[in-house]
Amino acid sequence: MAVVQEREPVTEILRTMAVDGDVCGELVRAARAHSPEVARLTEAESLSHVTAMIRAAGAWFATFDRVEQQDFTAALLLGADRARQGVAMTAVLRGVQAGLHRAVEITVDRCRTAGVPDSTLLGVVLRLNEYGDAIERHVISGYRAAERATPHETAEIRTNVLRRLLVGGVVPSPVELTGAGLRPDGGPHHCVVADTGDPAAARLLTDRLCGPDAVFGLVEGRPAGLCRRMPGLGEAAASALVVVSPAARLEEIRPLYRLCVRAMDTGVRQGRRGLYELTDFAAEIALADQPLLGSQLSARLLGALDRSDGFHRQLALTARTFLDHGRRLDQTATALFTHPNTVRYRLGRLQQITGHPLTDLASGPLPEPLSTLHWWWALTTWLGQGEDPGRDALSPP
Repeated sequence: MAVVQEREPVTEILRTMAVDGDVCGELVRAARAHSPEVARLTEAESLSHVTAMIRAAGAWFATFDRVEQQDFTAALLLGADRARQGVAMTAVLRGVQAGLHRAVEITVDRCRTAGVPDSTLLGVVLRLNEYGDAIERHVISGYRAAERATPHETAEIRTNVLRRLLVGGVVPSPVELTGAGLRPDGGPHHCVVADTGDPAAARLLTDRLCGPDAVFGLVEGRPAGLCRRMPGLGEAAASALVVVSPAARLEEIRPLYRLCVRAMDTGVRQGRRGLYELTDFAAEIALADQPLLGSQLSARLLGALDRSDGFHRQLALTARTFLDHGRRLDQTATALFTHPNTVRYRLGRLQQITGHPLTDLASGPLPEPLSTLHWWWALTTWLGQGEDPGRDALSPP
């Protein structure tokens, strides 16, 4: 009965501990100190598990009469993660037990400071020990489940969950997220979409991208997935195009995935390779959504050009390359395999034909950045019109 009376202040103490970075860090250090195998992992890999389990301890203490409603997904995920990382079960349990023991010590100290009577502390400790025992059982369960899963089964689980998160379908449950290697706390993830141009290379890249806090599979025929940190691809990015979104919560990730796919399509048509952030394609995606406005702008600035005239197309391509290279004659000439004087001549001819100067945008009625954007949009639209309708109007010919 005493535990029931003191349940509310103890629950609040546990909730406060869950958001106290110093407390969580101390528990992680306790686990690392008692388990050298765990100490070889980064502190960040343990911190999120510890935080989630302390938060769950508050819920456990508040509803101890409804054990079946408790959430142990954090413990299941901890066990599964450590199994995938190759940490021995005994080492995992040593770390868990050390962290739980230190958590009880801190809780007791804070209860005494908060005025919880010593007569009720025994019940508090017993209740927390019950929670610790339940944590250990679920860590073992998560570890064993990960051990039993074959690589093929694991890949299928990951891919199924990713498709439902990124494309559509029934939202995965916390247990399914845990089984796929994702943290069900809804923390921010980067969405990653890649293109290798080769199915075998796509599978290899998918395997390379997977790791702690990174879950990948083949979604709609391409490597795609979610990760907590920006991926480091090294040489792998040299032969593939990889687009990474800003970090967002899982419930916000689907529209970012669609934008990543659009950016990927644009990048593939442009022959790009390497690692790009989604925002690198912001202008191209945004302008592609206004084709009518792009056509009107093209008609105003480039209405005097004839699309059937090869020389006119050469002038337009030179002008856009000039803008793509910061309006530098030397870099434009290098990109076009010609001489800077040839670039200067073509830009002069373009001005003569259209009546609009491209080399002195600051003299126009608009600020220079807007004038540059309008010219680039007009040129790209003009160059894309009359070609394959499946092409992106903002992609080079």
